[in-house]
Amino acid sequence: MDDIIKRALLFDFYGELLTEHQQKIYSAAVCDDLSLSELSEEEGVSRQGIHDIIKRCDKILSTYEEKLGLVDKFCHIKEKISKIDGIVESEKNLSENVKNEIRNELKEIIGEL
Repeated sequence: MDDIIKRALLFDFYGELLTEHQQKIYSAAVCDDLSLSELSEEEGVSRQGIHDIIKRCDKILSTYEEKLGLVDKFCHIKEKISKIDGIVESEKNLSENVKNEIRNELKEIIGEL
């Protein structure tokens, strides 16, 4: 998995467990793609300080994932749903109505994740 995507997913799943300050900086760095210099100016903290906060957040979020595994479970379930969707699409004996019902149920499952 791409590092940027993995970091964003970790933040989506566990970001609320960071302090507000950490959330703000990590979100700006990872999700908004702001540079260390931009964040440093915005927050009034040295570039090294920003770098340290981001690295600390990476470690914290990775530790949560190691213990809970929610991102891995999410990706695994999403992969299985894609496979099911592919099977439904290739099945010639199913009517379009049934295919649409199955797809709607799969979308609902993804929405609940």
